[in-house]
Amino acid sequence: MVYHERTAWSALLSTVLGVSVYVVLLLAAAGGGPVVAVDWWPLMLAAIGGSIALSILLSVVWGVIAGRRDRDEATVSDLRDRDIARMGGRVEHAFLVIAGLGVIVLCAVRADVFWIANMMFAGFAVSSVVGGLARVIAYRRGLV
Repeated sequence: MVYHERTAWSALLSTVLGVSVYVVLLLAAAGGGPVVAVDWWPLMLAAIGGSIALSILLSVVWGVIAGRRDRDEATVSDLRDRDIARMGGRVEHAFLVIAGLGVIVLCAVRADVFWIANMMFAGFAVSSVVGGLARVIAYRRGLV
C-alpha cells in the first residue's frame, strides 16, 4: 500500500470515527430533549480537532510501520498518485459546494445557527468520506 493510499484510509477512518463520536456526544448531551438547546460548538470543535489529530497519528504510525518493512517504497509517489489525489479532490469539492448551497438556503430561511453549523459540519464529513472512498476505490480498481 502506497503512502497516499494509507493517508486516504487514515482520513476516512478518522472522519467516520469523529462524526460518530460527535453525534453520540450531542445526543447524550441533549438527553432526549431538543438538540438545539445543547451547547454544541465545543463538541463540534473537539470532534473536528480530534479527527484531524487521529488522522495525522494514524498516518504517522502506519508510515513508520510501512517504512520499517520497505524504506524505499514507504513514501514513493508517481503520476497515478497525483491523478487519484486530483480526482478525490474534485469529488470532495463537489460535496462541499452542495453543503455550501445548503448553508445558504438555511441562512435564507433564517434557520437557527445550530442547523447552519451542523449542515456545514455534515458537508465537511460527507465530503471527506466520499472523497476518501473515491481515492481508496481508485487505488483498488484503478482510474477509469
